[in-house]
Amino acid sequence: MTTPEVSVALELERLRGTCETGFTRVDGQLALLVQRGDQTDKDIAELKAEVEALKRARWPLPSIAAVVSVSALAVTLWQAAGR
Repeated sequence: MTTPEVSVALELERLRGTCETGFTRVDGQLALLVQRGDQTDKDIAELKAEVEALKRARWPLPSIAAVVSVSALAVTLWQAAGR
């Protein structure tokens, strides 16, 4: 090999090393993003479960309000009929 060929081969090897280092760094960053995305999906699923639990615990309130208002109407009619 002549000197220019050695020089070109050496530069190509340096370029290859630089590319491998860059790809490794990018792969690491992508893995971190995937991990964060998975954690976000898990957090969203937990929040959905909490919201559903709150919705299920809330359902008796309108029913109780309806029973109380019907009872108040019945007491009012009973008092009105008693006079």
